Amino acid sequence: MTQTILNTSTLFSSVELGPYTLKNRIVMPPLTRSRSTQPDNIPNDLMASYYAQRATAGFMVTEGTQIEPRGQGYAWTPGIHSPAQVEGWKKVTQAVHDKGGIIFAQLWHVGRVSHTSLQPQGAQPVGPSAIAADNVKVFIEIGPGEGALADPSEPRALSTDEVGELVTMYAAAARNALEAGFDGVELHCANGYLVNQFISEHSNTRDDQYGGSLTNRLRFLKEIVAAVSDVVGADRLGVRFAPLFASTDETRVYLGLVESDPHHTYVEAVKVLEQAGIAYLSIAEADWDNAPDLPDTFYQAVREEFSG
Repeated sequence: MTQTILNTSTLFSSVELGPYTLKNRIVMPPLTRSRSTQPDNIPNDLMASYYAQRATAGFMVTEGTQIEPRGQGYAWTPGIHSPAQVEGWKKVTQAVHDKGGIIFAQLWHVGRVSHTSLQPQGAQPVGPSAIAADNVKVFIEIGPGEGALADPSEPRALSTDEVGELVTMYAAAARNALEAGFDGVELHCANGYLVNQFISEHSNTRDDQYGGSLTNRLRFLKEIVAAVSDVVGADRLGVRFAPLFASTDETRVYLGLVESDPHHTYVEAVKVLEQAGIAYLSIAEADWDNAPDLPDTFYQAVREEFSG
């Protein structure tokens, strides 16, 4: 029997990411934990220990942290919109930096993928249009320390002025991330959440400048990338997409929405990121058995358009 020995030396070599030299090419992606201190979704000592344990990775991105109270779709996830939350995140960044790690905060807004019990004053969730999310569940608290999956609540459509206000909320969250000691931020634009909802023809039926044509549906992405770049610098900004080229209930539950022309939709979205000069693009791909792969032609097109 011939034994194959893989050469993994490259994995442990350094690589440049924006202004940083990563000590290796191992990356920990954002992973929702629902471990924040209640009430008020405050990052805590347990979270600091969790990230410090993993700080030998070359680069880490936090679990999604909601940019405002309406941005929450799952019980006990942390926020980054209050002074107490910023103080909590300082414990995390200090613990990671003490171990020599580099960590970005993932800025998150779930949009319509939420429940009235998670919203301020029990209000409807917000989204680009008043279209309910299907084939997805949210996680709500049903008792102290006890949660359950539930169907998302019917959303209401954001006004044009409210969309502009959300752009400023992303910028404010980015400022909070810097105050908390993060090395940069990643925008969560995947998995059927708010930015993905604006991009998608299925969840965006607006008739203002944020809806209709693909250019208009990409406007929210373009504006928040610009606003956050102004705060942290484009070279300390990443974006996460989850393009889908095939549909099963499972892929839609975990990854979001399937466009009629996903190749064109996401290549055009990548062009927005390239024009902004951001540091990196993260692409989430379904990884369970028999999951649909992204076509090689898509990856090739992305690499041709994106230099980060």
